[in-house]
Amino acid sequence: QVQLVESGGGLVQAGGSLRLSCAASGRSFSGYSMGWFRQAPGKGREFVAQITFVETSYADSVKGRFTISRDNARNTVYLHMNSLKPEDTAVYYCAARLGIASAEVESYPHWGQGTQVTVSS
Repeated sequence: QVQLVESGGGLVQAGGSLRLSCAASGRSFSGYSMGWFRQAPGKGREFVAQITFVETSYADSVKGRFTISRDNARNTVYLHMNSLKPEDTAVYYCAARLGIASAEVESYPHWGQGTQVTVSS
């Protein structure tokens, strides 16, 4: 019932910044929890950040560096990434769930195709 398209990935130097965008199509965007997850080669998909109508939350590894936000008028969620580190290199996925979600892969039924973020040292 919702489609997600990520954009904004690319190659950046360590210490640099990048903004990812996720455009959502479908009804009741404001009623969805939106999350960002990432997956590095050979590793499982891990939680990065989440925004609901009541709060935002972040993985400990990105607190103070990443900021999640949403623009309901544009049906878009953003991930502002600052002070990037090589260990941030991964495919980043946007995810959505109607209502309240938990910060787990299993909580989200809707996923985007992913966008590659590579941070060089």
